[in-house]
Amino acid sequence: MLNHTMIGSNDIEKSKSFYNAVLGVLGAKEPMVHVNDTGQTRLFYMHNGSTFSVSEPINGEPATTANGFTVGFACDSPEQLQEFHDAAVANGGSSSEDPPGLREGSMGPMYLCYFTDPDGHKICGIHRPG
Repeated sequence: MLNHTMIGSNDIEKSKSFYNAVLGVLGAKEPMVHVNDTGQTRLFYMHNGSTFSVSEPINGEPATTANGFTVGFACDSPEQLQEFHDAAVANGGSSSEDPPGLREGSMGPMYLCYFTDPDGHKICGIHRPG
Protein backbone atom coordinates (compact mmCIF):
# COMPACT_ATOMS: atom_id res chain seq x y z
CA MET A 1 0.00 0.00 0.00
CA LEU A 2 2.73 2.49 0.90
CA ASN A 3 5.58 3.47 -1.39
CA HIS A 4 7.70 5.39 1.10
CA THR A 5 7.80 7.18 4.43
CA MET A 6 9.85 10.33 5.05
CA ILE A 7 10.70 11.88 8.39
CA GLY A 8 12.57 15.08 9.18
CA SER A 9 15.91 15.48 10.89
CA ASN A 10 17.69 18.37 12.55
CA ASP A 11 21.06 16.61 12.26
CA ILE A 12 21.22 14.62 9.02
CA GLU A 13 24.68 13.14 9.74
CA LYS A 14 23.57 11.91 13.17
CA SER A 15 20.45 10.44 11.58
CA LYS A 16 22.54 8.74 8.90
CA SER A 17 24.79 7.14 11.50
CA PHE A 18 21.76 6.05 13.57
CA TYR A 19 19.72 4.60 10.70
CA ASN A 20 22.74 2.95 9.04
CA ALA A 21 23.21 0.94 12.25
CA VAL A 22 19.52 0.30 12.98
CA LEU A 23 18.31 -0.47 9.46
CA GLY A 24 21.47 -2.47 8.79
CA VAL A 25 20.07 -5.05 11.25
CA LEU A 26 17.17 -5.53 8.81
CA GLY A 27 19.47 -5.81 5.79
CA ALA A 28 19.23 -2.26 4.45
CA LYS A 29 22.40 -0.91 2.86
CA GLU A 30 23.85 2.60 2.85
CA PRO A 31 21.26 5.17 1.78
CA MET A 32 21.19 7.00 -1.50
CA VAL A 33 22.08 10.58 -0.57
CA HIS A 34 20.42 13.38 -2.51
CA VAL A 35 20.90 17.12 -2.11
CA ASN A 36 17.98 19.01 -3.65
CA ASP A 37 18.17 22.30 -5.58
CA THR A 38 17.77 24.39 -2.41
CA GLY A 39 20.49 22.53 -0.48
CA GLN A 40 18.62 20.14 1.80
CA THR A 41 20.07 16.65 2.16
CA ARG A 42 17.84 13.60 1.97
CA LEU A 43 18.66 9.97 2.73
CA PHE A 44 16.82 7.17 0.91
CA TYR A 45 17.07 3.68 2.41
CA MET A 46 15.67 1.17 -0.08
CA HIS A 47 15.05 -2.44 0.93
CA ASN A 48 12.63 -5.19 -0.11
CA GLY A 49 10.53 -2.85 -2.25
CA SER A 50 10.10 -0.13 0.37
CA THR A 51 11.81 3.21 0.88
CA PHE A 52 12.40 4.94 4.20
CA SER A 53 13.65 8.52 3.88
CA VAL A 54 15.15 11.05 6.25
CA SER A 55 15.31 14.68 5.16
CA GLU A 56 16.33 18.09 6.32
CA PRO A 57 13.06 20.06 6.18
CA ILE A 58 12.66 21.83 2.85
CA ASN A 59 10.91 24.82 4.42
CA GLY A 60 13.96 25.62 6.58
CA GLU A 61 12.01 25.18 9.82
CA PRO A 62 13.16 22.71 12.51
CA ALA A 63 12.07 19.10 12.11
CA THR A 64 9.40 18.10 14.63
CA THR A 65 7.71 14.84 15.59
CA ALA A 66 4.02 14.05 15.28
CA ASN A 67 2.11 12.95 18.37
CA GLY A 68 0.50 9.60 17.56
CA PHE A 69 2.80 8.88 14.58
CA THR A 70 4.82 5.66 14.50
CA VAL A 71 6.89 4.09 11.74
CA GLY A 72 6.80 0.29 11.92
CA PHE A 73 9.49 -2.00 10.50
CA ALA A 74 8.97 -5.73 9.91
CA CYS A 75 11.46 -8.02 11.61
CA ASP A 76 12.09 -11.63 10.58
CA SER A 77 12.29 -13.09 14.09
CA PRO A 78 12.06 -12.20 17.78
CA GLU A 79 15.87 -12.26 17.86
CA GLN A 80 16.13 -9.75 15.00
CA LEU A 81 13.53 -7.57 16.70
CA GLN A 82 15.64 -7.51 19.88
CA GLU A 83 18.79 -6.73 17.87
CA PHE A 84 16.91 -3.93 16.03
CA HIS A 85 15.89 -2.40 19.38
CA ASP A 86 19.35 -2.84 20.91
CA ALA A 87 21.06 -1.22 17.91
CA ALA A 88 18.76 1.78 18.26
CA VAL A 89 19.52 2.24 21.96
CA ALA A 90 23.27 1.72 21.41
CA ASN A 91 23.29 4.42 18.69
CA GLY A 92 21.48 7.26 20.43
CA GLY A 93 17.85 6.13 20.47
CA SER A 94 15.71 5.74 23.59
CA SER A 95 13.62 2.70 24.44
CA SER A 96 9.94 3.49 24.94
CA GLU A 97 6.79 1.72 26.10
CA ASP A 98 7.16 -1.86 27.38
CA PRO A 99 10.41 -3.80 26.90
CA PRO A 100 10.72 -5.70 23.60
CA GLY A 101 8.78 -8.94 23.62
CA LEU A 102 5.65 -10.94 22.96
CA ARG A 103 2.28 -9.17 23.14
CA GLU A 104 -1.09 -10.91 23.05
CA GLY A 105 -4.01 -8.99 21.61
CA SER A 106 -7.00 -8.92 19.32
CA MET A 107 -4.71 -9.15 16.25
CA GLY A 108 -3.08 -12.32 17.58
CA PRO A 109 0.34 -12.79 19.13
CA MET A 110 3.15 -10.56 17.93
CA TYR A 111 6.55 -9.43 19.08
CA LEU A 112 6.97 -5.67 19.40
CA CYS A 113 9.58 -3.13 20.37
CA TYR A 114 9.35 0.66 20.46
CA PHE A 115 12.02 3.34 20.58
CA THR A 116 12.56 6.93 19.57
CA ASP A 117 15.30 8.05 17.23
CA PRO A 118 17.66 10.95 18.06
CA ASP A 119 15.10 13.46 16.67
CA GLY A 120 12.28 11.96 18.78
CA HIS A 121 10.43 10.03 16.05
CA LYS A 122 8.70 6.91 17.38
CA ILE A 123 9.81 3.68 15.70
CA CYS A 124 8.33 0.19 16.09
CA GLY A 125 9.78 -3.20 15.29
CA ILE A 126 7.22 -5.94 14.72
CA HIS A 127 7.37 -9.68 14.13
CA ARG A 128 4.25 -11.78 13.64
CA PRO A 129 5.00 -15.48 14.16
CA GLY A 130 3.87 -18.07 11.66
